[in-house]
Amino acid sequence: MQLVNAHKCFGGTLQFFRHDSDTLGCAMGFSLFLPEQAESGRVPILWWLSGLTCTEENFTVKSGAYGEAARFGLAIIAPDTSPRGEDVADDAAYDLGQGAGFYVDATEPPWDAHFSMYSYISQELQALVAESFPIDPARQGISGHSMGGHGALVLGLRNPSLYKSISAFSPIVAPSACPWGRKAFSAYLGEARSGWSQYDACEILRSGGTRVNYPEILVDQGASDQFLEEQLMPARLLNAAKQCGQALRLRMQPGYDHSYFFVSTFIGDHLAHHASLLQ
Repeated sequence: MQLVNAHKCFGGTLQFFRHDSDTLGCAMGFSLFLPEQAESGRVPILWWLSGLTCTEENFTVKSGAYGEAARFGLAIIAPDTSPRGEDVADDAAYDLGQGAGFYVDATEPPWDAHFSMYSYISQELQALVAESFPIDPARQGISGHSMGGHGALVLGLRNPSLYKSISAFSPIVAPSACPWGRKAFSAYLGEARSGWSQYDACEILRSGGTRVNYPEILVDQGASDQFLEEQLMPARLLNAAKQCGQALRLRMQPGYDHSYFFVSTFIGDHLAHHASLLQ
């Protein structure tokens, strides 16, 4: 693991790293904010998963999260969104290939050679961070935006023993039923829809949800989001959560769109949500 650069930030340290991933077969980057409290003991950590076209820098630069994270004594890790490199398969479109990993383990060529973001986030990077930094593996939350909100919901719902809190901004809640998801799942997982449900938050909830229900999942959605009706469909998540008894707070925010201006406005609420469950 290589430290690329580091910055003092709200009393803590913001660092950028590169490492060679065995799971993805390429070099990967991530940012990690460690609050000042990490100097004297292990701290809880929030995993942030970003959306289509993003890297580890989008949330890091645009969210304005670190002041509140420092106040709560909360570490934040922001990985890249997909494998990358000259030998990694790609597509000319923005919603498939590099920058569009969709947090699945691909089973179809040529994607299956590198695109295993689900295992990378939940296993390889998980172990690397726990071994290398003063974070508490028993106090982990997960959040994300858009495609990353989809990833946060899926990883959280499927791994309740690993993550203790979940939130999301503008998540793709039913990828099996929207154009973004159908395109990605057909390419990465094949046309047989039987393999799609394990990466669809609504389907996971309808099948019984988590073995241990979360106290509450927080979702913020901009009411003026240009992708609201065709791609995001948050009402489906609310209905699926009700069916299995999972507490879900869906907040429709009037006038807000899909951008990081929206995320930065409400990120403090999400950090407070995670801190309350992880402290």
